[in-house]
Amino acid sequence: MAEKEIMTLDEYVEWPQKFLASEEFFQLEGAEPRGWKFEVGSGLLRAREAVLSSDDSSSIEQVTKEFNKRDTGKLFFFIDAAPLIKWFKEKPDDALQPLKTLWTEDGTPIAERIRTFVKQVPMNPEKPKNFESAAARMNVVSILLMALDPERYPPLKVRFLKEGYKRTGYRTPPKDADAGALYEHALGFLDKLVERAAALRCPKPSNRLEAQSMVWSYQWAKKRFGPRNEGAPVEIVGEEPPSVSPSQSPSLDELADELMFDVEFLERVEKLLEDKRQVIFQGPPGTGKTYTAKKLAACLAGSEERVRLVQFHPSYAYEDFVQGYRPKLIDGQPGFELKDGPLLDMAKMAERDPEQKHFLVIDEINRGNLAKVFGEMYFLLEYRDEEMRLQYSESGEMFAMPPNLYIIGTMNTADRSIALVDLALRRRFYFVEFHPNEWPVEGLLHRWLDADNPGMAWAADIVDRANELLADRDAAIGPSYLMKEGLDEEKARMIWEHNVLPYVEEHLYGQTDGLAQFDFDSLRGRSDSGGELDEPGENGEDEESAAGSDDA
Repeated sequence: MAEKEIMTLDEYVEWPQKFLASEEFFQLEGAEPRGWKFEVGSGLLRAREAVLSSDDSSSIEQVTKEFNKRDTGKLFFFIDAAPLIKWFKEKPDDALQPLKTLWTEDGTPIAERIRTFVKQVPMNPEKPKNFESAAARMNVVSILLMALDPERYPPLKVRFLKEGYKRTGYRTPPKDADAGALYEHALGFLDKLVERAAALRCPKPSNRLEAQSMVWSYQWAKKRFGPRNEGAPVEIVGEEPPSVSPSQSPSLDELADELMFDVEFLERVEKLLEDKRQVIFQGPPGTGKTYTAKKLAACLAGSEERVRLVQFHPSYAYEDFVQGYRPKLIDGQPGFELKDGPLLDMAKMAERDPEQKHFLVIDEINRGNLAKVFGEMYFLLEYRDEEMRLQYSESGEMFAMPPNLYIIGTMNTADRSIALVDLALRRRFYFVEFHPNEWPVEGLLHRWLDADNPGMAWAADIVDRANELLADRDAAIGPSYLMKEGLDEEKARMIWEHNVLPYVEEHLYGQTDGLAQFDFDSLRGRSDSGGELDEPGENGEDEESAAGSDDA
């Protein structure tokens, strides 16, 4: 039976008890609350004592040292903590008093101390997203607060907490909650778990740190022991009415703003997916196909945890993608074990969670031998209500493709060494064009530069002029090449000469004279004397600098 989306707090506490008591739990890196987490807390405690006992800013060095330790690094993303660590290193005099305020227990509410502290941390204007979100600040500050007592102030991550709120229907913090409010709300949730465990006489969690570990371990418990048993709901006297947490993913409108696409384009792709369950984004490299596929999949799935990315290549086979035998030591002797590939993994995940959409993103789908890779899946992709026996099935059980599993593929049209996709696959997928001179990609680089780096707007004109000279829509130069943070003339020239020109040269193989037209300075419109001949054009559109992760 499928697992219900909402369970009571009692069910949430009771269900993973077997896992929490198992040996496997204590072997999971990140799970066991004692041991290394207490070591992190002890190291920060020593740093706190040094800071509180002296007005010498050199004591901040010990804090930085603790953050640089491997175990501490398990608790945060470096990009989130980077501004804080930089502040500690470069301006310890400025950091000393705010850190003392955070670490001094004088009766000031913890949320207020957090607010006072984070307001003092300088932002990096070149990377404003670092440490900008309330979730990132709460995560980093929660690690500092472990110096007070890890059992009272455990390390917290919003990602895991959101899952706990969602599973239990526990009230969610307001959307505009700051780091202090998020932290205070999280402690309330952990306290409720400890309270319910005591009432139910469950051995764990007995303190906030164990509750944090239980929240962290929930997804591993589900994977190890399968969906929980359905039972009669356990009423919690005095508990607030459940409220489902809002989606962690942006809406299509928000995603369209982020990608700088028209929302009508994303809505059209969504309709195509609902109709056939499979689409392929095709176009030349650098047009944001893979990046858009991942972002859109996470948006429609409601969570990145229901999205998986694989990349096809010439040696990829059915045994890699669907199911096959893999070498394994069995009782000390070499043998083989039947293993599911990413397609079956995602299909089974979708079956266990039928109310949610799940996505498999296949990058470079046309680089594999598709008939060999898909096998009987060709049939099941089209006939979702039919069943077939898989070729390696040992028990003879039948398999059907779940209706809530969607596939988004990406295909590079510029690589002429790749065989054409056969008609059987074309009939099973909708194809969506990604071309620099066509909607929605047209003008993307202009829009991105206008918004993020207007001084470099002329770089978009270079790409437009080069594409006019190429006059080949399937081999056009995509905008993602130049959608890079900190783009200046030197970086643009480096990208052009060492990334774009080799691509153009391959396309113009044997046409040596034609390559000269794609010289960086010539395209920019400079005379031999270095004078500017024309101004940058207008236009405009984008996606995000990360779109450069497409498929150059």
